[in-house]
Amino acid sequence: MGRDRHPLRRGAGTRRGARLPRLRLPLLQAAGRRARRGGRRGRRLPPRARHLRELRAQPRVQHHLSRLRRRLRGDHRRGARLGGGPRAGEDRGARPLRRRPRGPVTAPAPALRLKDFGWKHASRAEPAFDHVDLELARGERLLIVGDSGSGKSTLLAAIAGVAGDASEGSQAGSREVDGIVGLVLQDPESQVVATRVGDDIAFGCENLAVPRDEIWRRVEEAKELVGLSVPLDWPTARLSGGQKQRLALAGVLAMGADVLLLDEPTANLDPEGAALVREAVARVARETGASLIVVEHDARSWLPHVDRVARLSGGSGGLVEIAGSDLPERAAGFAAEPGRAAAEPDVEAAGVVVNGLPARTLSLPWAASTVITGPNGAGKTSVLSALGGLVRPESGAVAVAERVRRGARGAPHEWSSKDIATRIGTVFQEPEHQFVARTVADELEVGPRVMGLDAGERIEELMARLRLGHLAGANPFTLSGGEKRRLSVATALAAAPEVVLLDEPTFGQDDHTFAELARLIRELTDDGVTVCSITHDRAFRAALGDKEVRLEPGS
Repeated sequence: MGRDRHPLRRGAGTRRGARLPRLRLPLLQAAGRRARRGGRRGRRLPPRARHLRELRAQPRVQHHLSRLRRRLRGDHRRGARLGGGPRAGEDRGARPLRRRPRGPVTAPAPALRLKDFGWKHASRAEPAFDHVDLELARGERLLIVGDSGSGKSTLLAAIAGVAGDASEGSQAGSREVDGIVGLVLQDPESQVVATRVGDDIAFGCENLAVPRDEIWRRVEEAKELVGLSVPLDWPTARLSGGQKQRLALAGVLAMGADVLLLDEPTANLDPEGAALVREAVARVARETGASLIVVEHDARSWLPHVDRVARLSGGSGGLVEIAGSDLPERAAGFAAEPGRAAAEPDVEAAGVVVNGLPARTLSLPWAASTVITGPNGAGKTSVLSALGGLVRPESGAVAVAERVRRGARGAPHEWSSKDIATRIGTVFQEPEHQFVARTVADELEVGPRVMGLDAGERIEELMARLRLGHLAGANPFTLSGGEKRRLSVATALAAAPEVVLLDEPTFGQDDHTFAELARLIRELTDDGVTVCSITHDRAFRAALGDKEVRLEPGS
């Protein structure tokens, strides 16, 4: 009996050396058959058949047909460079058989090798990162940390070969990847490709030509590993942000990737869900032998699951290995003030139902920082949207104090866009959903300009406080995840609203920007602004949880 292979590994369930069906391209093969028939019978071929016969005979077409056949047999997976091209100096034709070497066995080639590697966005004067040298052994697990905007997400995208083409940027140095790469992006919304959960998880396997029965076995196990407790036919549009993150991770695990690249995979998850994902990733990497690179700001929680830690410095700083004990603890430097929760409410929700979720009743005290917590899928974002007037509640009501309304009539969802923006500012869970300008500076000026406000000094102050000044001319969509989040906070504050609603404000923030953002929020409450934030961040809750509202699914 052969040794069982892990069900999530590529090729599980297929006997090594088994003969796969020959690739058939009906149109070209038909041309060949017609050519042979015509030759035997002496008939003249029609023009289209002659053209196809000539096309099939071209060396370049034969080369691509050969590559496609090798891909179906799996020959491309071992020793192939990312992108399918040959190694330097390697013949583009058939590769020699791999034989066991005689004499001493040499160490296996690394799963990933970077040499003087770098990437520069076309719209930036300085590189996102440069002079990165790294060798990642098979099965090795690496944690990468660094300041917000240091290029961590760009590094992962460049390793996976999806950082962009020549019009979007330029690459320096060399990169060699041995095997299949699976990348989970910082924004899981951008990786949802199907309308149903099962189809989305199966998408990668289908592109790898995994047999149908094997696909659905992998899908079920991957879904269970990441703790995504919804049916396979569940609509992906109804998943919360945290559930979409688990969905993206499940799709990568099902592919049986040789190298896993995870960009803040637990950032939008509740503590229980985050722990489950960390354990699942570690178990899969351990049992499958896949190599792993994780980028995280909540770095200490990953230390038990990685072999080493490295810090990436932006620009030409490179990648430097550090000790796990050198990682700082996240702290704002001050504590929550529960006494503020006794103030009169600025916003109240009574029996509010959104998206068919249970009715919610809560209030936001004036000049206090309220945090909404709870597991993924409890409806936190839906409630916040109703409080901000972005959706109409299916039942129940949202009431706003006169201090905030300032003459606006009715419930917030009945107000004009201008009335909402100057009274209740909302920061979405996905910052890109609210970007409309080509540069950071223009983005900050949109709101005040539409409302006829002169907010020049306030915009400059916000850019300085949130460390966005050096990015004034950058395209908002080229920013890092943390920079996008700080920009979205700044745009909400530029119009000086009386109430500010934040959905996961500390996502993608390093320790420095976390502390700066926390201090800014405390200054807002000191100035009489009412703030409400959805968060899974324990440090944020300890610093700014003047009042905590916990939501549970189904209650």
